[in-house]
Amino acid sequence: MNLKDRSLAGLLAFQAALLEELRTRGVLRSENNPTGDLAEYLFCAAYGWKRHPNSEKAVDATGEDGKRYQIKGRRLAGRNPSRQLSAIRDLDDEGFDVLAAVLFDGVYGIVRAALIPVDVVRRRSTYIEHTNSHRFMLQDNVWDAPQVIDATARLRAIL
Repeated sequence: MNLKDRSLAGLLAFQAALLEELRTRGVLRSENNPTGDLAEYLFCAAYGWKRHPNSEKAVDATGEDGKRYQIKGRRLAGRNPSRQLSAIRDLDDEGFDVLAAVLFDGVYGIVRAALIPVDVVRRRSTYIEHTNSHRFMLQDNVWDAPQVIDATARLRAIL
């Protein structure tokens, strides 16, 4: 099988099918394997942001204007349609300025994406004591909040 001739979208669809087969065989349990890295790649490619090392706390990328971005993605799969993003840590420590978040469908097509100011994230998040983090649900009404920017078309243009 020659994967070099496949488009980015074709490779992602193949990856989704492969992960499903591995889950069926009991090898994997997670629905979100490449989701976070893909979200970072798409936002940085779409906006020209500079990615930070994986070990950096609370910030995934920085824009030319100096804004700091935390990037999250969620794959909406048939078994788990939750829109809860992964844990947001240090939300009260001014670690980032904007949350860049994307919802993917089951084969990594882009459903919706947004740039969400940190003050909106704070108002809409719930603190979870046992994980020392905040939970944020990327519901459709987030796009109606003041200063939220719909990034869907920019990310789709990358795929």
